[in-house]
Amino acid sequence: MTNAQIEEYYQKNLATHGAGAEGVGWKNAAAQHVRFDQLIRVIYTTGVSSVNDIGCGVGDLSEYLSTAGYEVAYHGYDVLPQMIEEAKRKYPVRPGRQFDHVRDLNEIGVADYAMASGIFNLKFNVPEERWHKYITDTLALMDAKTTKGFSFNALSSYSDKEMMKPELCYSDPCRLFDYCKKHFAKNVALLHDYSQYDFTILVKKNF
Repeated sequence: MTNAQIEEYYQKNLATHGAGAEGVGWKNAAAQHVRFDQLIRVIYTTGVSSVNDIGCGVGDLSEYLSTAGYEVAYHGYDVLPQMIEEAKRKYPVRPGRQFDHVRDLNEIGVADYAMASGIFNLKFNVPEERWHKYITDTLALMDAKTTKGFSFNALSSYSDKEMMKPELCYSDPCRLFDYCKKHFAKNVALLHDYSQYDFTILVKKNF
């Protein structure tokens, strides 16, 4: 899989659905917000925190955090320049909110927390084990770039078989929970009870 494949996929989505939740691959805004509800549960400190949004898309998490009452310095990153352009149009940059295009996630800065929604789902024809390595490598980077914790979601291998699509990856939630528990922190939560075809993992460091 290449960035060009991803870019083509999302360009079609944005052209068809616009810069809403559907344009970045979610069924609708309500389904997107269900995922955000789970991801932000990683924040366990009060006061202003800094948050990196990995694969931020059009930046909807920035607005969701504000609406939910979190004081955060938000920084959204995406490997697709069109997503960053749309994010800046939708949510103009201001103090405490920034969007940047990166070619490689090693370019992101350090923050208290990092969140990633949907970035592990679209694998096209990449072999399963190679894709699993991409996931664990990305999680290691998120761990290295955070001081307090990170969260992410992924499509679940427990999804209904008839609903699965060949271009998508359906990860084993127990395998990723075990990996996070062994490599990143003692305080790890697996959330798989919110009536979607995915799961969320929270990694809380220094808790």
